[in-house]
Amino acid sequence: FVGYARIKEVFKITGIGKVAGCVVTEGVARRAAGVRLLRDNVVIHEGKLKTLKRFKDEVKEVLAGQECGMAFENYEDIREGDMIEIFETESVVRQLA
Repeated sequence: FVGYARIKEVFKITGIGKVAGCVVTEGVARRAAGVRLLRDNVVIHEGKLKTLKRFKDEVKEVLAGQECGMAFENYEDIREGDMIEIFETESVVRQLA
């Protein structure tokens, strides 16, 4: 796991769809990382970020304690209070012992 973020507010933006206004509570939010959307500690969506913005700028990462905007690829059912788990998958090449 790379970090956690909490959705403070949800905005509807024409042309983009719903954008989550978040605060990164722990670790780092990375644009290239995978995300899981948690509602009441249950995973309701797993996917990738479409956008990660800090103010009006598209950024690669946002540090803990900072606010950002996130939009998910092919997913719109986001609500205030949901948690976002940011993770990176690592491929490990199998080796014969």
